[in-house]
Amino acid sequence: MPSKTLMLRFSCLLIAAWFVMTTTHEVGHLIGGWISGGTLQHAELRPWHLPHSHFAPDPHPLVTLWAGPLIGVIVPLLLALVIRKPSVWFIANFCMLANGTYLAVAWFTGDPFLDTPRLLAAGASPLSIATFCALTLFWGYRAFRASCIAIFHSKPQQPNHSK
Repeated sequence: MPSKTLMLRFSCLLIAAWFVMTTTHEVGHLIGGWISGGTLQHAELRPWHLPHSHFAPDPHPLVTLWAGPLIGVIVPLLLALVIRKPSVWFIANFCMLANGTYLAVAWFTGDPFLDTPRLLAAGASPLSIATFCALTLFWGYRAFRASCIAIFHSKPQQPNHSK
């Protein structure tokens, strides 16, 4: 059975991963809207409020909409490649799995305020969405599972008193 310390560490990593995922995803939408010439009407970045943003007009909604999940996956992965710590890989892998899961679930719910129905309404190819979901779900699940296993099988750091 995992120790209380390990469970606390895992819980803190999950909370951090949620914050990073929601923030990078929404900042991606903000960057996409900004570079495509959209006018920001409202933005909410607090992760406990389900971040969202609204551009009107949004001359290139596909850029704005795709930037969220793409940046939400790419930025954490790039940070993990640079930092090379298991906890950062855990967060990056969570972000990959969560972004793919979000688009897949949003597709099935059909909620018009979620990204996938908005992508489809803006003219995104269902094949592009399915490909993104398939890749992020496949690789995200494998990588996140491996990160979880690594965390639960890691040895606690012992202080070095030999100095």
